[in-house]
Amino acid sequence: MTDLFEPSTAQRPTAPPSRARSSASKRAARKRRRRRQQRTAVIMVVLLGLLGAGGYIFWDRLSSSLDGFDLALFNGAPEDYEGPGADPVQVVIPEGATGSQMGQVLAEADVVASVGAFNDAFESAPGAAGIQPGTYELHTQMSASGAVEALLTNEKVETEVTIPEGYTVEQVVDRVASITEFSREAIEEALADPKAIGLPKAADGNAEGWLFPKTYNVQPDDEVTDLLSTMIDQTKAELDSLGVDKDDRQDVLTKASIVEKEAPDGYRGEVARVIENRLDRGSPLGMDAVDAYGRQKPADQITVSEFNDSDFPYASRQQVGLPPTPISNPGVASVEAVIDPPEGGWIWYVTVNLNTGETKFTDNYSEFEQFKSEYQAWQAENN
Repeated sequence: MTDLFEPSTAQRPTAPPSRARSSASKRAARKRRRRRQQRTAVIMVVLLGLLGAGGYIFWDRLSSSLDGFDLALFNGAPEDYEGPGADPVQVVIPEGATGSQMGQVLAEADVVASVGAFNDAFESAPGAAGIQPGTYELHTQMSASGAVEALLTNEKVETEVTIPEGYTVEQVVDRVASITEFSREAIEEALADPKAIGLPKAADGNAEGWLFPKTYNVQPDDEVTDLLSTMIDQTKAELDSLGVDKDDRQDVLTKASIVEKEAPDGYRGEVARVIENRLDRGSPLGMDAVDAYGRQKPADQITVSEFNDSDFPYASRQQVGLPPTPISNPGVASVEAVIDPPEGGWIWYVTVNLNTGETKFTDNYSEFEQFKSEYQAWQAENN
């Protein structure tokens, strides 16, 4: 058998720039604070002159309630920088952040001069409400409109890692190492510490089957254990949502991993039923994908003696029951097929047309032999 996916050869992203502010940006920040304090003092003097002692009490309470509020709003247009900015800086826009919350994040990082300026730019920019959460590389002392425009490009610093359904742990390691800054050695070291990545005891220290296939976002400050534990937590969440009991998780994942490798599209349920029927009969599974995983080579390269090696734990034609571990990381469709397979007495199946994936199932050995002949005829016509 041949894996449908190969590890990506994408280049690793370059290291993120320093987040330190320049001395110039710090001086600018101190100047802004002094200007705000001066404006506050002027406003306070005027109010005290007008209102007297009662005004002082009023101001004391008002200033407490407005703690952190941008007083530049009292002085006309809110303070804003001009130009594209100075030093590179990374900022994190949280999930569900409002425009004001984004402005607060950017003001604290000295990307914009004031929350008010950002709010004005945010409200006047079409599509600003669609700014996505994530880590962005901006610059200190940008104009508010420039900051909004930069966020709207959605060019986040985070790295996306897509794990296809049916990948093995080995393929996941290759994919993650090729796309992120995590080295293969660091990934393997993390996998060797089951507790650190949240691997259940039932997995017996082997993460095969537990690294859920989907797209993950890796932030600049993430550790490799963060990514692996997220994959495992996602698997747990999916199993929980499907009502899989904790005691059954490992068996369900093992069966689903075989379905993922063996079943053509549209036939997952039938293959899952064949697995159950063979287990119920006490028969070896006899599924080449199991041997191929154990031997780490395609099934058509496995010798007869290797298939018949009764001492090999992944020799599916000799061993009764499930293999020692899952043989891939299955997706939801394969797990669902295992949980609720269709009724049927099928024991054998043959994919008779590799172009269409047409697969025929039977509980009659003579009919199974006919299906094999049908496949051989197709193969002769298409080679």
